[in-house]
Amino acid sequence: MNHASHAFATLGHPARLAVFRLLMRFAPQGQRPTDIAAALGLKQNTLSHHLSDLAACGLIRVTRQGRALLYSVDLDATEALIGYLALDVGRARPDLIASLLATRDSPMTDRFKVLFICSGNSARSIFAEALLRDLGRDKFAAFSAGYSPNSTLNPFALDILRRNGHRVEDMHAKHVSEFQAGDAPAMDFVFTVCDTAAGEECPPWPGQPITGHWGLPDPVKATGTEAEKALVFAQTYAALRRRITAFVELPFESLSRLALQARVDEIGTDAATQEKA
Repeated sequence: MNHASHAFATLGHPARLAVFRLLMRFAPQGQRPTDIAAALGLKQNTLSHHLSDLAACGLIRVTRQGRALLYSVDLDATEALIGYLALDVGRARPDLIASLLATRDSPMTDRFKVLFICSGNSARSIFAEALLRDLGRDKFAAFSAGYSPNSTLNPFALDILRRNGHRVEDMHAKHVSEFQAGDAPAMDFVFTVCDTAAGEECPPWPGQPITGHWGLPDPVKATGTEAEKALVFAQTYAALRRRITAFVELPFESLSRLALQARVDEIGTDAATQEKA
């Protein structure tokens, strides 16, 4: 009870709750304070206090990567807190938690609907859609969208797709709202491919799909000569190809929802794709 009250009191501040919510979006990966501050419009010293408070109550942890500090959610502590609220405080009443437990946990064998989201839907998410459509064959239905979609697809991205044998004639940028309408297909997986915490905000998705963050730097922002820009696009395509190859090769029929989430998280860190590089 003491640990829970401390955690709830910490999350009772709107800014600290916003920091924790943003870190949950990228879990289990960590984020740099500069990216968190930029995403939430917080001053660095203010953010430092919030991160310190969240760490003190055990909800987040900090690790060092080179010179950078990365803050990430402690998923075990978060699970314990949610469990305390639902099972102890809520006495596991079915009228309170039935809808939370009504998630698929049986072997997944259907044709899976997968949505990739980034900001402009002109390169990274388009790469992912084309790759999954062609590598996944009949096992997946691939879609992509953006929160601020461009009017046209990036010409470098189109060139990369054509050179790798992908059909591009029917591809176009789409707004994410198209997939949130009542008649939109229910997604089984939703992946974000923006690179930093300052990327577009992603609300909870209806239907409780498995979600993952497969962030990559935006090749559209590449500078230099035409050849140097083209190389960045090719590297982004190659990184997504490794991840999607690992994804389509997962033994979906034998994985529970929990195990599948863990594998999706692993792919997002490239841990499952290095041997394929």
